[in-house]
Amino acid sequence: MSEASEIVVLSRKTSRLTALEIFEEIFENFIEFHGDRSFRDDKAIVGGIATLNGQPVTVIGNQKGHELTENIERNFGSPHPEGYRKALRLMKQAEKFHRPIITFINTSGAYCGVQAEERGQGEAIARNLMEMSQLKVPIISLIVGEGGSGGALALAMGNQVWMMEHTMYSILSPEGFSSILWKDASRAGEAAEIMKLTAADLLGLDIIDQIIPETAQDRLLDNDTILKNLKEKLIGALNELTPKSSSELIEERYQRFRKY
Repeated sequence: MSEASEIVVLSRKTSRLTALEIFEEIFENFIEFHGDRSFRDDKAIVGGIATLNGQPVTVIGNQKGHELTENIERNFGSPHPEGYRKALRLMKQAEKFHRPIITFINTSGAYCGVQAEERGQGEAIARNLMEMSQLKVPIISLIVGEGGSGGALALAMGNQVWMMEHTMYSILSPEGFSSILWKDASRAGEAAEIMKLTAADLLGLDIIDQIIPETAQDRLLDNDTILKNLKEKLIGALNELTPKSSSELIEERYQRFRKY
């Protein structure tokens, strides 16, 4: 198995930390908000307000489960349009109250069922991208598992985009890539190498800004160590971003994505 295909497997492990677990461990005073104020509450996306080192922030993330029942309840982290609209509602609220936004992405992609399409899946993703590009507060986005397609990008238009060490970020799955290119899903491992979807690949291509280590000297770090390091890095990044003016934040975000 290639290194890239190994990372694909690791990114999909059900034992990975979920968004809610990260919220509870890194942030204080987390309060979850529900619903898009239009159709329903999508449990594939969770979010709310919290504090980080005494600073109020808005946190949003894809939520998966550790076992089958919870994964079914969370739709395996694949949001419907109302999930993206809930996220946008929270982001616009954050802008109103001058709170930085931190997003945690772990999804194979937006849900592609008929009902999701009928309710405007493409429009919801596109609107998130448009609105996030103009938000007047700092945005930090972190890939914490799978980062698949526009479903991931809809939460990842940040001033800074980070990845955990054993995660992937790509336009589609390796299985989908090999099915389209070679009409053979069994060549997914080969596709993973070509797609440059690992954190190391994307840091080298200047697509992401930072990798959060999950190993040290070839040994897996425990979750407490990983989260302590992540918390320190988030505090440092917010200290750097928060003093910037709205126009600076918007321009930097624009230039960051325009260069692609």
